[in-house]
Order: sequence, then C-alpha cells, then structure tokens
Amino acid sequence: MQTDALIINLNATQVKEMFLYVGEKVRENKPLLTKIDSAIGDGDHGIGMSIGFTKAEENLKEKEFTTINEVIKTVGMSMMTSMGGASGVIFGTMFIGGVKGLEPHEKLNLPILAEIFEKSLEAIKVRGKASLGDKTMIDAFEPAVERLKQCSDNNKSLLEGLKNAEEGADKGVELSKEYIAKFGRAKSLGERAIGHQDAGATSVWIIFKSMREWVEGLSKHA
Repeated sequence: MQTDALIINLNATQVKEMFLYVGEKVRENKPLLTKIDSAIGDGDHGIGMSIGFTKAEENLKEKEFTTINEVIKTVGMSMMTSMGGASGVIFGTMFIGGVKGLEPHEKLNLPILAEIFEKSLEAIKVRGKASLGDKTMIDAFEPAVERLKQCSDNNKSLLEGLKNAEEGADKGVELSKEYIAKFGRAKSLGERAIGHQDAGATSVWIIFKSMREWVEGLSKHA
C-alpha cells in the first residue's frame, strides 16, 4: 500500500482529473469570490473564474493527454480566451507561463510543479507589473511558490508540497487585507480597501487547496 510520501508522480490523465476537480471547487466558490470582489472590486471575479474553469473543463474532456504540459496549457488557454479582462490574462498566465518552453513531461512531481509555478510567477510579474504587497493574486501565489520550492529542495512528497503551498497562500490572503491596492477598481479606494482580502489571492488559495485535496484523496485510495 502506498503512503502519502510515495505518491510523488501524477500521469497526464491524473493531472487532468486533478484540474477538473479544481475547476469544480472554484465554481462552487463563485458566491464567495463574488462577495469578496464586490466589497472593493467590480464584483465579477467569481463569475470570470467560473467561466474560465467551465471552458477548461469542456476542453479537457474533449481529449486524452500524453504530457502534463498539454493539460496545463489547455487550462491556461481556456481561461485566457474565455474570461477576458485582466483576470483572464493573469490566471491564464498562471498556467501557460509555466509550461512555455518547458520540455515535455509525462509525469508531474513536486520539483516539476515548483519549476512550472516559479516560471508562471515570473511571467505574471512581467505581464501584470504587480509585486508582493500590491493586493493582487501575487500576495497568495508568491508565498505558495516559495513553499513549493522549499519542499522540493527538501525532497518532500507532492502532497507535502501542496499542503505547504496551500498554507502559504492562505497566509498571503490574510496579509492582503492589510495592503492598499495598487491595481484595479480597489486602487481608487486607497486606505478604504484595508481590511478586505483580495479576490484574486483568494482564488489562488482555492486552487492550491483543491489540488491538495485531490492528491490527498488519491493517497488515501492508493
């Protein structure tokens, strides 16, 4: 029987199933994301994320995949083309940016996931010009990526890496409440945005939480 620590590789079909689960959980959280975004934003973030992952589900279910690169690129392209606006570009880049130029991989493990999301983070920063503390999705994504890298460097399992990334993203969401927004509608609120968490950062936390839940479920049934 496999233990948590032994589940270190996911094949392309498993990665596909994982992101189908992620999409399901993001859609379930549409009311929460809408409520958060309505406080300081345009109120459409939950709708956009739901649209993006609905399109991703359609495109993922259309075919079978042999590489994890194809799966992750499909998720990103689906979001970028269906969501529109800044969120579509940024969350599309969260997936596309990490596999651009990456050699094809048939398996996903923690070192590869850390590499993919590290590249994604760099691509998002170049594209969106945001940094840690600007009250954007970066506030959750950067600490999550740092946790993935630390766990990878310490030879932790994929599940351990995702648990740590989820925790890092969660702390990042909490910290985003303390920041003044530098982008979007919330920027015009100045200090009135303090006390409210960022919707994009919350989406990042939901994504990592859902990935962790799926891999955890796999480990329990292995």
